[in-house]
Amino acid sequence: MTDRILSDARNIRKLVREAEALADESMLVFARLKQAMIAARQNPAVEVDAGQRALMRLSQAEGQALAMSTSLLRVHDELSKVARETAIADDGTPTIINPSAILEPADRAVVNA
Repeated sequence: MTDRILSDARNIRKLVREAEALADESMLVFARLKQAMIAARQNPAVEVDAGQRALMRLSQAEGQALAMSTSLLRVHDELSKVARETAIADDGTPTIINPSAILEPADRAVVNA
């Protein structure tokens, strides 16, 4: 195994972790935004339906962020397989991702049936 391969593997691992952290951070920000929007709407001076379309769009964005996070888990899982196949492991412990965390919704229905 060359130094270049190890260097590339370390860089990819670092970037995957950064991408996963950003996906998590976006979901946290969406949750805080939704909380603030709902709290603002509870003001008696504000109509009960104020911002409803914005909340619906935010919920859609949250779903997309969760889908992105799931896709990143799949990327991580595939890269872990490549690392095992090429014997790249710098700390000796493989990354194990529970298969249920990366199943497509249609696949989950089959597993849960």
